[in-house]
Amino acid sequence: MSAAPQPSWNLANVLTVARVLLVPVFGWALLAEGGESVGYRLLAAGIFGVAAVTDRIDGWYARRTNQVTDFGKLLDPIADKLLIGTALVLLSALDELPWWITVVILVRELGITVMRFFLLRYVVLPASRGGKLKTVLQSFAIGLYVLPLFAMPGAFEVLAGVVMAAALVVTVVTGLDYVRTAARIRRTATVPPGI
Repeated sequence: MSAAPQPSWNLANVLTVARVLLVPVFGWALLAEGGESVGYRLLAAGIFGVAAVTDRIDGWYARRTNQVTDFGKLLDPIADKLLIGTALVLLSALDELPWWITVVILVRELGITVMRFFLLRYVVLPASRGGKLKTVLQSFAIGLYVLPLFAMPGAFEVLAGVVMAAALVVTVVTGLDYVRTAARIRRTATVPPGI
C-alpha cells in the first residue's frame, strides 16, 4: 500500500513561498536610490540573508518532519535560483559585479537544472557536497556584494572579491563534474518500464 501524499501546505513550503515573495522586495531595496543608499543596501542585505537562511531551514525541516512534497521539490530550487539570479543581474546592472561572472553562474545553474530535468527518466541526480559548498559560497559572496561596500572599509570589498572568485571556481568545477556524472548515467542507465 502506497503512502498517502503529503499536503502541499506545510511550514516548509510556506517558507519556500515566502522566499519567492521576498525576491521583488529584495530587488526594490537593492535598486532604491540607484543602489547608493546605505540604509536600503543594508535592508537588501538583511532580506537576502533571511531568504538564504530560510532556504536552509525549509529543506531541513521538511526532511526532519517527513513533510517532503512534490510541490516543495519543484518550488525550492526555483526559489533559490530566482533569488540568486535576481541578485546577480541587479548587481551587474548597478555595475558592481562584472556581467561575465553573472553569465557564467547563470548559464551553469540553468544548464544543470535543465540537465537534471532530462535525467529524471533515468535517475534523480542529487546535489553533491561540492554543489552544496557552491551554494554556500555563492550566497556568502552575493551577500557581501549586496552590502554598501562603497561606505565600508576596503577590506570588505577585498573579501567579497576573494569569496566570489572561490564561488566562481567551485561553480564551474562542480558544473563540469555534474556533466561528467550525467554522461556516465546516460551511457549506463536504462529507462525504467512505463516511462
